[in-house]
Amino acid sequence: MTEYDKLSLVELRIVAKKMGIKSVTSYKKLELLAKVKEVAATMESTDATPETDDIQSVDHVVESTGEAVDSPMPRSRYASESDNSRMEESGRDMNRGYVSDREPMRTSGYMRDPEMGMARGGYSRNEGMSRGGYTRNDNMSRGGYSRNDNMGRGGYMNRSDNMNRGGYMNRDNMGRGVYSRSESMNRSNYSRNEGYRNDGYRNDNMDRGGYVRNDNRGYHADLRPQMHRAPQHELTPTEIAELDSGVSREGILEVLPEGYGFIRCDNYLPGERDLYVSPQLIRKYHLRTGDILNGNIRIRNQNEKFAALLYIKEINGSDPEEMINRPKFEQLTPVFPDERLRLETPGCPISMRMMDLIAPIGKGQRGMIVSQPKTGKTTLLKQVAKAVKTNHPKMHLIVLLIDERPEEVTDIKESILGHNVEVIFSTFDELPENHKRVSEMVIERAKRLVEQGEEVMILLDSITRLARAYNLTVQPSGRTLSGGLDPAALHMPKRFFGAARNMREGGSLTILATALVDTGSKMDDVVFEEFKGTGNMELVLDRKLSEKRVFPAIDLPRSSTRRDDLLLTQEEMEANFLMRKALTGMKSEEAVERIIEMFRRTKSNQEFIQTIRKTKIV
Repeated sequence: MTEYDKLSLVELRIVAKKMGIKSVTSYKKLELLAKVKEVAATMESTDATPETDDIQSVDHVVESTGEAVDSPMPRSRYASESDNSRMEESGRDMNRGYVSDREPMRTSGYMRDPEMGMARGGYSRNEGMSRGGYTRNDNMSRGGYSRNDNMGRGGYMNRSDNMNRGGYMNRDNMGRGVYSRSESMNRSNYSRNEGYRNDGYRNDNMDRGGYVRNDNRGYHADLRPQMHRAPQHELTPTEIAELDSGVSREGILEVLPEGYGFIRCDNYLPGERDLYVSPQLIRKYHLRTGDILNGNIRIRNQNEKFAALLYIKEINGSDPEEMINRPKFEQLTPVFPDERLRLETPGCPISMRMMDLIAPIGKGQRGMIVSQPKTGKTTLLKQVAKAVKTNHPKMHLIVLLIDERPEEVTDIKESILGHNVEVIFSTFDELPENHKRVSEMVIERAKRLVEQGEEVMILLDSITRLARAYNLTVQPSGRTLSGGLDPAALHMPKRFFGAARNMREGGSLTILATALVDTGSKMDDVVFEEFKGTGNMELVLDRKLSEKRVFPAIDLPRSSTRRDDLLLTQEEMEANFLMRKALTGMKSEEAVERIIEMFRRTKSNQEFIQTIRKTKIV
């Protein structure tokens, strides 16, 4: 019995094809065996015995590292035809995701084609494991780094497309030192190599349904668009000194879902001066969106779109180590506002004195200023900001202007300049995505300050326009309220407004937001109705008073604060009661005009209270 008698039909077909026998699939096993023996005898007589070692199954010894131990196998002059036929015959099993036990895979030796040779002495090694359809290719060159079959000159990678039907190999030069692809096409298999990260030295071929994708982790840079590759280890002081550019920068951090983040330096929005923050720094210091970071910039490479933060010097003005164990905003305990924010200042507008008595504001208040167009809501917000800056200089004040006019933005920025004052804006000519992003960054910034025990106040103009912006950007829920408002669009504005609270552990977040009504849009009325019961303070402006040029146009009967007994003194409570009692027996417009006149005749709220108590009637 010869060695050919021991072979299976598939193996006989492979040997026959190597010998040059045509139409091997049309023969039965006995016929093919006889044909093979006949050709073998002819080749032996002419000293042209084909190599048969390569059809012997070689058992791979898998070491602990997962690498296959292989023995070199000489390549015959029929090697290229054998490889193509082998792939053709085993195509069906490969498509099913496994390799048949009867069909030996090419598992050892290195392949080198003298005609289609490797450039500059590189060789290609093909290592296979016939378990679960997993095939592994290790392409090694002299330098030990991963390399494909053909290497061109000048850093160019070559592309080789092997077409099995013709048994030939075609080489085309592709890309410039960055993209390397090797494609092998047969009836059902497509092989593709893509160069990936610079963190390994092997090719992993995964066969899934006839599609083989090779991830080459080798010498070449990452093909995916990356701006930075942060170090995977802790930098030593020497390495930090070498990479330090000596330039410091400060900005607000935005952590993205992928784990890394950016320091936004311009109005909380993405810009050219942004800094990349690596996931290692974010995990080390437990950084969150809204943190203000101060640190030095790493020396920038030519292929980096953004500069990167090398190390952090301060987080929210404090030492980075102290910020690791800070509490989370959601874990703090909210309580009723019990500490008053006085708005009355010497020579202040009457509106601030009226708010102090009729609708007082405490630390942690969630207030809404309900206004019709052209009733002075923006002016009122500006006056509140000035009063807070004067009476409470340590309070961090953030003015958020959404969908506002550019000239209003400039006016407010110039009016309330200060150390702890920020004016963040997104004008009406910007995209709704910008409105959404700015509002989210502002509320996260405020939460980070409250976690440190700070007193924060946000003045939002307006929450109606913020809800409109979310209505344009939110994914449709399939339901629609009156005016075309999607219910899902109200979730984030409610989260924003609901973040206002007074914390028992220390710190508070006060939010005063304006809401538009009677604009002619049904959507605006729906937004107001949804937010109507969520606040604990309301100040209503009346358009009829503003049309009569009566300012402040505050509708006194409809303006109030919940649990104002925690904020007002006994004398102030009594004066408030007398005013409201007098308003019930008079017309609203007439009563407001008389009370405003009385405020004008007095120089302070204390004098106004004494006057009310003496007269007992307005």
